Amino acid sequence: MPASSDKNTAPPPPEPLRVPVADSHTHLDMQSGTVEEALATAASVGVTTLVQVGCDLAGSRWAAETAARHDAIHATVALHPNEAPRIVHGDPDGWSRQGARAPGGTAALDAALAEIDRLAALPQVKGVGETGLDHFRTGPGGKDAQEASFRAHIEIAKRHGKALVIHDRDAHADVLRVLKEEGAPERTVFHCYSGDAEMAEVCARAGYFMSFAGTVTFKNAQNLRDAVAVAPPELLLVETDAPFLTPAPHRGRPNAPYLVPLTVRAMAAVRGVDEDTLATALAANTARAFDY
Repeated sequence: MPASSDKNTAPPPPEPLRVPVADSHTHLDMQSGTVEEALATAASVGVTTLVQVGCDLAGSRWAAETAARHDAIHATVALHPNEAPRIVHGDPDGWSRQGARAPGGTAALDAALAEIDRLAALPQVKGVGETGLDHFRTGPGGKDAQEASFRAHIEIAKRHGKALVIHDRDAHADVLRVLKEEGAPERTVFHCYSGDAEMAEVCARAGYFMSFAGTVTFKNAQNLRDAVAVAPPELLLVETDAPFLTPAPHRGRPNAPYLVPLTVRAMAAVRGVDEDTLATALAANTARAFDY
């Protein structure tokens, strides 16, 4: 098969886990196939619970509606960090899939946050996120809107007693600063953890969950493996962030929840524990983090 077409082909299912786990962060609305197909394929390899994450208003509504229809799916709702400056400034580099639009100003951001607040109250919505800061994609002109949105999401999560799911890209110090200034919710999850071992120790002292994606399998990601090694086992989660960040050896091909076992096994190898022991902890931690 030519390499170009191979990259568009779904990887084969890995060997099933003996102890079922949850994919703590996925985007089914961005993946091919139906929700039912995704659930069945994931369950066939021991991934029996999915956390469907919203990134804009449309995606958050879809997450809540989908979780209401499927017992194995829990929802989170939010404006992605790159969505906030897009709403305020009409920034075409924002997250939304709706295309470029005219600036809406802070009133438009307030209205969008009010809808996130409404959705966060729903029982099938277990978290507020992904929210946080992204200094990789958003320039200085969008930082104020991004931080204002992050602070608002923290308040929403605390008021509704929901987990806070954090997107942190090239913004470690500022994310930790805002959490300290606002006071983090009781359950806070660093999605696709991207820090090093030193930051993992900071998160551990604060009781923050650290969720690791397929990036932990990448050759150039020793910092993540170092973080996996030092993070307390009771604060570890696993995720796909599918359709992104497909784990080795399938990097560059479409990701999906059924590939979680590859990351679980990589994490177990780093920690020097058997996969059943780690899977048992991951399952319990995810249920505790999202209170399901």
